[in-house]
Amino acid sequence: MIRKNWGREELIVALNLYLKLPFGKLDARTKEVIELARLLDRTPGSISMRLNNFASVDPYHQQRGIGGLPGGRKQVLPIWEEFKNKRAELLFESERILAEKEKTSIETKYTNLLRGIEHLKGTDKVREVKIRVNQSVFRQIVIANYNGKCAISGIDISSFLVASHIMPWSKNEDERLNPENGICLSSLYDCAFDNGYIAIDNKYNLLVSKALLKEKNKPYYEKCFSHLSNLKIQLPQKYLPSKLFLEYHRDKIFKK
Repeated sequence: MIRKNWGREELIVALNLYLKLPFGKLDARTKEVIELARLLDRTPGSISMRLNNFASVDPYHQQRGIGGLPGGRKQVLPIWEEFKNKRAELLFESERILAEKEKTSIETKYTNLLRGIEHLKGTDKVREVKIRVNQSVFRQIVIANYNGKCAISGIDISSFLVASHIMPWSKNEDERLNPENGICLSSLYDCAFDNGYIAIDNKYNLLVSKALLKEKNKPYYEKCFSHLSNLKIQLPQKYLPSKLFLEYHRDKIFKK
């Protein structure tokens, strides 16, 4: 059998899948791996190999002493570096390529996500489509990073989960899609975190604000918040919350 060389587009969509999958699911039996193999007309084994190539250049796994499969390092490293420098562009391009492989378009694939922007035209519409699609991909990456569970409560019902930004979306465009700027939280704790009622210290322990402590005599506090002080969040599989972003949240958002 003649081996096909991997093109840039194939490597980009392989990175897309690598970012969306928990580390323990990079093997050829994973349904998402099998589906991408079908779209790219490759074997699940070859897709799995490329995913593990990306693991070999992922700094998180390097720090853990896990090497992945270094044989394809030269091919995947330029794509990894491009992702670090141009996350928004590369994520959106990978979704566009996937839509084409699926014989559809971004607009059709994400119809529900793009409702309400029909009135936009030209560059305004292109920008909004890109933002919404990338937000959806960011959510998938963050939730996969926490193995589909809220980092505080352990809730694993997908519709309850939010990819909560540590540094708000509006404050730093370059870090909007950085997996280290996201934590998987249930809607309740996302709202509490987003509004500064809870925070996380550099050891990944929870802090409860004085503003929330004022409510400690109310039944909902006992049920939902009384156990949180100094509780360690459930740590993700790959991308730990950036301590720099956590410090920003404590300094600028947390109600001390």
